[in-house]
Amino acid sequence: MMTTEKITAAQKSGTSNQLIYIDNIKVLLTVLVVLHHTCIAYSSSDGWYYNEPTSIKGAKLVMTMFVSVNQSFFMGYFFLLAAYFTGSSYTKKGPFRFIKDRLVRLGIPLLFYSFILTPFMCYLVYYFGKGDHITLAEYLSRYDSWIDPGVTWFIAALLLFTLMYVAVRKLFDINFNRSRAVPRPGTIFRFASGLGIISFLVRIIFPVGWVLEPVGFQLGHFPQYIALFIVGLWAAKNKWFDQLPDKTGRQLKRSALLCLLFFPVFFVIALKLDTPVSYFSGGFHWQAFIYAVWEQWIGISILTALLIKGKRSWNHPSKWSRRFSQSSFTVYIFHPLVIIAITLALRNWNVDPAVKILVAAPLTVLCSFVMGSMIILIPGIKKIL
Repeated sequence: MMTTEKITAAQKSGTSNQLIYIDNIKVLLTVLVVLHHTCIAYSSSDGWYYNEPTSIKGAKLVMTMFVSVNQSFFMGYFFLLAAYFTGSSYTKKGPFRFIKDRLVRLGIPLLFYSFILTPFMCYLVYYFGKGDHITLAEYLSRYDSWIDPGVTWFIAALLLFTLMYVAVRKLFDINFNRSRAVPRPGTIFRFASGLGIISFLVRIIFPVGWVLEPVGFQLGHFPQYIALFIVGLWAAKNKWFDQLPDKTGRQLKRSALLCLLFFPVFFVIALKLDTPVSYFSGGFHWQAFIYAVWEQWIGISILTALLIKGKRSWNHPSKWSRRFSQSSFTVYIFHPLVIIAITLALRNWNVDPAVKILVAAPLTVLCSFVMGSMIILIPGIKKIL
């Protein structure tokens, strides 16, 4: 993830052209990550450290829709933005220094989260959520899941992609310098459709929800992650971000809205045809095919429209956006702890979780950024985060 300071330095050296909006998009994506996991905590019976699902169907529908739309683009977006600066960083630092820097900035947070933060968060859930009041030392003596990357699966995947990028550059002398014209809407739609078909084929074997342990990879989503990482490398070399026109943004915005309106059709299919939810997640089912294509179509549409919107309207530095951007990576790492603490604090409030989320959602975002801003003030932390 690129900080505002790095963007500013790039601007001064002439290697970047007004990229403040990318940092602002990164902050927005981080907010969505926090809200995404808060919604999972209150809408699902699993998939998070501490779950308290709502019994109100309408609220669950809204949260499910929010989670599904988020999943269609926000993590892929992180891979796209990370790749956008990978080539220039590699060229500037050289392979040895580049790998060393990535191992520090990605490897240390990954190890910290897996071996220190995760056991502590699980202990909080065990102590307060399950009411088994034992000491932390007693809990850790029984703990048997030490390799648990949780949300830092993204960091593990990004580290893997980065190392593969270095290997390809060294072994095959590929530098992604081939000139490619900025994609037009038709090209973007064909890309999204093709990605949807590939995702469907992958999900026949690895449906959504299937996790590769112990790294936590959901391989059903990885076609998009891999594709957007490669697109990010090409985009940087060909300056696509600078060239995408407003007209393309408007067309992709309309596409995203149409896809959003289509979402209730999945619920109609599930109810009228008595379709198991698993049929949409993967396997050789036509429902899985439709959902995979829809997911990539809306995801790529939102991603592109948001990029163009950001370039036009969010390209102005401010004190607050700079501060939020500096702490966004830290927020990503520590936000599960904040969500767990807040949801556990609200567990005895005698209202439906659909009401609790109205309080928890803004609190988790606010407290996550406050905590992130405080952590980066610790001496030496900025060298890592």
